[in-house]
Amino acid sequence: QVELAESGGGSVQAGGSLRLSCAASGVTSSSVCMGWLRQAPGKEREGVATIDSDGTTSYADSVKGRFTISKDNAKNTLYLQMNSLKPEDTAMYHCAVDLRGYCFLHDLDYWGKGTLVTISS
Repeated sequence: QVELAESGGGSVQAGGSLRLSCAASGVTSSSVCMGWLRQAPGKEREGVATIDSDGTTSYADSVKGRFTISKDNAKNTLYLQMNSLKPEDTAMYHCAVDLRGYCFLHDLDYWGKGTLVTISS
């Protein structure tokens, strides 16, 4: 069974940084597309970033230049470095993996429980 364990969320002021981690089991990070999605109360789920098996990355326009997705295949761990955080980045952030063999930013089919990120003004 695939398990995704997120960590690193917390509360920071606007302009600050956070680094989220996702420890994956039951799947090999080097062979699948992985990513992050977020959802805030009253808003639709939004794909944030993906990284494919070959290292190709994709980002939502709202986070380009501020967020960086990466992975450590030896540790089977996914990361999201978030810089220059804004209040509108406040959301539950979920680690995700696509088990179908695709890698679409707006369509990742399996995700973890999430870690909460709160950005204050």
